[in-house]
Amino acid sequence: MPEIAGYNLHSIETGQFALDGGSMFGIVPKVMWETRFTPDNKNRIPMHMRCLLLEGHGQLILIDNGIGDKYTEKFGSMFAIDHSEMNLSNSLRKLGFNFSDITDVILTHLHFDHCGGSTVRSGDSLNIAFPDATFHVQKDHWDWACMSNVREKASFLSENLDPLGESGQLRLIEGDTQLFPGVELICVDGHTKSMQLVKVQDDQRTLLFAADLLPTSAHLPPPWNMSYDLWPMTTIEEKARILEQAVTENWTIFFEHDAHTAIAEVSASERGPGILNPRTLSEL
Repeated sequence: MPEIAGYNLHSIETGQFALDGGSMFGIVPKVMWETRFTPDNKNRIPMHMRCLLLEGHGQLILIDNGIGDKYTEKFGSMFAIDHSEMNLSNSLRKLGFNFSDITDVILTHLHFDHCGGSTVRSGDSLNIAFPDATFHVQKDHWDWACMSNVREKASFLSENLDPLGESGQLRLIEGDTQLFPGVELICVDGHTKSMQLVKVQDDQRTLLFAADLLPTSAHLPPPWNMSYDLWPMTTIEEKARILEQAVTENWTIFFEHDAHTAIAEVSASERGPGILNPRTLSEL
């Protein structure tokens, strides 16, 4: 079992879904991106919702929690949501944990595929899924999500945000910070305002949970960005900065949405950044 900074690291598969390939790769032509991800008959590519669990120091810290199970049949069909083999509850149970064991939830941002598992529906009411957890969210991002905007209105869902805001379990963070020993939050703004990446580090190695700055390993090259990004030029600048540091300091990148690659290191060449040693988290 991999360990960094006194935490046992567990990959938590919360399910699969699909998004339009053109949207996922923006200006990159289909003839190029479809060599990496084969689209279905609706041009959607398969994506995982792979989360990270840190076990140690008397804490059980979950980073993101997938899409949840509150969605309608229409919503599930639109995004080809598949929980038949993988879901949050089963993934935790396989490790001997349940929802009440989680002490902390770090949400990189509040788009539905990253925070939907925070709440559950019981009859006509919505409840917090992790009754004893503190939820850590960037204050600027929380304010941004609650205000919403035309571009992200369909991604910030009240069924995910409202119960969390009323729960008394929400802790709002302001900027980059060392949240716990060995656990650092890094803010980026290209995808959405104040998304937080999570860096787990000790003297031997570093693992970066890259969220939607690098949703898949195919997104390393500068122009390979999502059309969902609010500020694409900012994404390009942020990727360059993060990847330069990742190469120099030999970081391992954790890819949340990549259907094929869970983690990898990064290489640098005249042709741009690439991945080294793609593998599962258990092989770290």
